[in-house]
Amino acid sequence: MHDPYVHVRGARTHNLKHVDVDIPRDALVVFTGVSGSGKSSLAFGTVYAEAQRRYFESVAPYARRLIHQAGAPEAEEITGLPPAVALEQRRSAPTSRSSVGTVTTLSNSLRMLFSRAGTYPEGAARLDSDAFSPNTAAGACPRCQGLGQVHTVTEDSLVPDPSLSIRDGAIAAWPGAWQGKNLRDILDALGHDVDRPWRELPAADREWILFTDEQPVVTVHPVREAERIQRPYKGTYMSARRYVLHTFADSKSPALRARAERHLVSGPCQECGGRRLRAEALAVTFAGRDIAALTALPLTALAGTLRPAAAGEGAAATLAADLLARIEVLTELGLGYLSVDRPTPTLSAGELQRLRLATQLRSGLFGVVYVLDEPSAGLHPADSAALLTVLDRLKTAGNSLFVVEHHMDVVRRADWIVDVGPLAGEHGGRVLYSGPVDGLADVTESSTRRFLFPGAAAAPARAPREPSGALRLRGVTRHNLRDLDVDFPLGVFTAVTGVSGSGKSTLVGQALADTVAAHLDGGEPVGTGTAQGLEAVHRLVRVDQKPIGRTPRSNLATYTGLFDAVRKVFAATDEARARGYTAGRFSFNVAGGRCEVCQGEGFVAVELMFLPGSYAPCDACRGARYNPETLEITHRGASIADVLDMTVDAAAAFLDDVPAARRGLRTLREVGLGYLRLGQPATELSGGEAQRIKLAAELQRTHRGHTLYVLDEPTTGLHPADTEVLLRQLHGLVDAGNTVVVVEHDMAVVAGADHVVDLGPGGGAEGGRVVALGTPHQVARSTASATAPYLARALSG
Repeated sequence: MHDPYVHVRGARTHNLKHVDVDIPRDALVVFTGVSGSGKSSLAFGTVYAEAQRRYFESVAPYARRLIHQAGAPEAEEITGLPPAVALEQRRSAPTSRSSVGTVTTLSNSLRMLFSRAGTYPEGAARLDSDAFSPNTAAGACPRCQGLGQVHTVTEDSLVPDPSLSIRDGAIAAWPGAWQGKNLRDILDALGHDVDRPWRELPAADREWILFTDEQPVVTVHPVREAERIQRPYKGTYMSARRYVLHTFADSKSPALRARAERHLVSGPCQECGGRRLRAEALAVTFAGRDIAALTALPLTALAGTLRPAAAGEGAAATLAADLLARIEVLTELGLGYLSVDRPTPTLSAGELQRLRLATQLRSGLFGVVYVLDEPSAGLHPADSAALLTVLDRLKTAGNSLFVVEHHMDVVRRADWIVDVGPLAGEHGGRVLYSGPVDGLADVTESSTRRFLFPGAAAAPARAPREPSGALRLRGVTRHNLRDLDVDFPLGVFTAVTGVSGSGKSTLVGQALADTVAAHLDGGEPVGTGTAQGLEAVHRLVRVDQKPIGRTPRSNLATYTGLFDAVRKVFAATDEARARGYTAGRFSFNVAGGRCEVCQGEGFVAVELMFLPGSYAPCDACRGARYNPETLEITHRGASIADVLDMTVDAAAAFLDDVPAARRGLRTLREVGLGYLRLGQPATELSGGEAQRIKLAAELQRTHRGHTLYVLDEPTTGLHPADTEVLLRQLHGLVDAGNTVVVVEHDMAVVAGADHVVDLGPGGGAEGGRVVALGTPHQVARSTASATAPYLARALSG
């Protein structure tokens, strides 16, 4: 008999507690629960991981070595599982050469269109499609290697203050300390005047010192210094340009590369005009435009250009029709404002996932399980309907959709819901309910229930606060913002809304935050426009969802500074003082107290050749990270390793008498992170958890003066229950006299704001204007705003 379910038995991945659950195939199934409850561990860490493991078993053993394998999930049995495709919110292609076109394969079809159906100059040979790609040797501009930008140096960038002499540091681009002194001594030995003001040196000497490719070797006789014996040595000269370019290209030190970058001047390549291609490719046109001009158009405009060709015959019609079909799916997903050449790193995680979703919709697969990670993330409510349509089309094609989701409108449209909880971390990991959506109404333990059913979670009405002043931006012109004037009231909570691509992040993250940052640093604001009212702001804090660390050595305790307080507690014990142990002894990052077998990591990598590589607890320290002598030191019966293994809730009670730790632990609990372990590696934290850790680290500091907090979609990845916790903290900051500005799509957050700035009316070139502003009730009455009807619904509960 046909069994329509995926059966999971005894799942123990991460915090799952021997979960048994049956999940229907050929349905839209949503996994819900508070952040950290275990829903992603079930959908991705168990179901998808097992599907991937089975697929790799069919791959040749040698090929398996070349593929990153996730490893087998911790579960007793999983049956009824078809092949699976995961669409996660992670940046798999951070390089600037990756673009919307390469992710969606639109670039391939466009290149073929120009190769086969382009208008060539008279007498020109037909070019292969590779010649229209900036990522191939055949197509890339030889000057900029297909990047469109060139990095160079000028005399002004290398010598910002020409009144100084070389000895006094005129050549600011040179390294500091002995290396800079060495270069100055070499110039002195070569006969150059290092004590004369730079501007008074002959032009030919200045040119040679800064830009020569020669590397003369001379004998240097250092100036004798008291108490130091310095012998003559052979020194090799390197020009300032050579040093900067070499450091920027080859240095492994981020600090050195950042310092070198300050002296670089970037600009469009003169040879290709920033269009990235060779001249012969740019000479070919289609519909009167070269390929660089076409790829720079928003997808909606590109479709308009291609439509006449699709109505014709021949190769041009076939290729144009294929391109239009691909673009149609992207515009359906609310991405019509993107251009084909838009670099992948500038996209949000939600945009990147929807691009991949569109590609899958065109692939024509059926009988597949698609596992999606919050496809509605970063989507305006107006775009969510289109997303649901696309998901329905994938399901109708004969596929199963397993979706981790917090957006209640998406959850209501599901065929089946798997609710995980009841709380996070060790207090979660159980399946509270698995069945049709309506049945969740009877599950009193569920945190999702009260938000899912209409009227259950109406926010209490609150009178808008009165502003204490305003930051006034005038004539802002960046990306799609054109000569924009906008005021941000001070001392209140402001939400900036608008459809995807309307310019919200540009306005808040760049125009507002960069202008304030430049003012506080005493510099000039970057970009166009003026600002008034800046003197009222004394501090700027940006809180984003970027990881708090990229290696397992960075964790919750080290990032928040809690670990410093914990190490001091252990160093102050009688036994530690008797042995001469300092706080440094209790760090797992330096030699002395750590286990040297695993270098303080607690685990060692096990290479299994043809099977997935795995990590095993270190045999020497059994995962504790420290050597036995360090672990002998205890505080109230617990070693330093025991404390790192405590949750924030447990540590709050254990360290209640340590003031330096108590405040930090309290703020972590206040932002809803009591379930995390102190030693939890940064690599295991979600974007929402990372953002709340940053906010907690900020809240535990004592500040004087007015602070502007800027947050870009702070509720992305948060369950509505977690959003309530976060909002309490943000409103608390405003009540303390500060200003909070958030870019937000969650209408529950917008409804609770004091002031709303709504951008639009569309995305890309059709956006960039203020279409409504005022209190939430005033914006909800606007007839020009795409946000208004959704905000009105949230206000009415």
